[in-house]
Amino acid sequence: MSELTNIARPYAKAAFDFALEHNALSGWQQMLAFAAEVAKDEQMNVFLRSNSTADTQANLFNQVCGEQFDQPVQNLIKLMAENQRLLALPEVFVQFSELKDDHEREISVDVIAATELNAAQQEKLAAALSKRLARKVKLNCSVDPNVVGGMLMKAGDMVIDGSIRGKLDRLITTLQS
Repeated sequence: MSELTNIARPYAKAAFDFALEHNALSGWQQMLAFAAEVAKDEQMNVFLRSNSTADTQANLFNQVCGEQFDQPVQNLIKLMAENQRLLALPEVFVQFSELKDDHEREISVDVIAATELNAAQQEKLAAALSKRLARKVKLNCSVDPNVVGGMLMKAGDMVIDGSIRGKLDRLITTLQS
């Protein structure tokens, strides 16, 4: 996966710089999200791995996406096809989104809780995390009964494990050492 990360980085950065210059970050993010989903499609993935020409790949990709793309995104698709990099589109989207979030001082936090969090709990958690991280927080909440109680939060490289499962695991490790 790190190979795709390295491949995608210059495309994501160029797309971000262009979108920022043209005040179109949200539009580009939506178009790249769509392109990433198309590239992930099983049939498209097989086609992109085939020995077809760059023009054929770019034309088919742009035809499938139809009017979802404006001309600059179509040009990006053509450029990536010429360099045989269309399979990296999902990673380009991920990196573009990270650049956009950094620019807008936002961060996505994955929250895994034992039970569904209500709106008030989510609001309180988002406010506390915003204060701690000094950024606007977007919560991605999910439920996992294996957490037992509490919650597990992941934001980039940071992990806050306030789950009962995590505390039990730490206790077991302490007792075994």
